[in-house]
Amino acid sequence: MVTTAPWDAEAPGVLRLPSGRLVRGRGLRHPLPPGPLPSYGVHLLGSPPEPPSWETTWLRWPDFRLPADRDRAARVFADVLRRSADERVELACGGGRGRTGTALACVAVLDGVPPDEAVAYVRRHYDRRAVETPWQKRYVRTFGPPRK
Repeated sequence: MVTTAPWDAEAPGVLRLPSGRLVRGRGLRHPLPPGPLPSYGVHLLGSPPEPPSWETTWLRWPDFRLPADRDRAARVFADVLRRSADERVELACGGGRGRTGTALACVAVLDGVPPDEAVAYVRRHYDRRAVETPWQKRYVRTFGPPRK
């Protein structure tokens, strides 16, 4: 088990989940925010990115769309929630709003936010324009834990 200092709850892009766990969302097209680096990241992109210096998982997810493999996405989001207990975890797409907001909303569902309230939760606590498309909103409303 890796234990790192948590994110600063007031730092840009940091979302506090109902459990108190902190997860950072960001856009990969923007400069890396000041402060500590993630210990684990999930890149939500249509093609594999250049790997950073920390551990990452690439989740194939074209811009304005949904994850290519929804079962794998659910497993990755469950891993994000688990790892956020004692690691600095970040979710990132190109701009940091649509795919990142959708993924953060799914993690919030796994942490206890009702699916029909998760988009509003992320918009209130992360970015008011998070989750950009109607199908991303519908995906969150129907999202559930990974199948065993």
